[in-house]
Amino acid sequence: MWWLGPVVRKGQQPPWIVPDGLWERIGPLLPVVPRRADHPGRKRLDDRKVLSGILFVLYTGIPWEFLPQELGFGSGMTCWRRLRDWHEAGVWQQLHELLLAELNAAGALDWSKAVTGSSHLRALKGGPKPVRARSTAPGPARNTT
Repeated sequence: MWWLGPVVRKGQQPPWIVPDGLWERIGPLLPVVPRRADHPGRKRLDDRKVLSGILFVLYTGIPWEFLPQELGFGSGMTCWRRLRDWHEAGVWQQLHELLLAELNAAGALDWSKAVTGSSHLRALKGGPKPVRARSTAPGPARNTT
């Protein structure tokens, strides 16, 4: 199979298959989408399978539309939409905070090597408030129509 590549060795679990321990942390963070009673349509694909499809695309670097249907992860568009929806719902930020808290509680983080960049944090006391950048152009752009 061309998509497995040389990194996944025989007998190893592919990195896009979500282990049970990780799924126990991710599953509760995912938003519950109720099924419409008036027009139910096709049954929604299992979130765990879709997550595996997302991880497959991210691991292999293939375009979303080339996700093989034979893998059972749904279409690339389904995976892309679910990734977008989960991002908008804050799932990844919550998972990041949860995993950091668990690692910190276990004493597995070395905070002496943590770095905070000013591009992510605004100075609260005495720092300038973000303002719109001034244009460097000598005048407004010409109308080309």
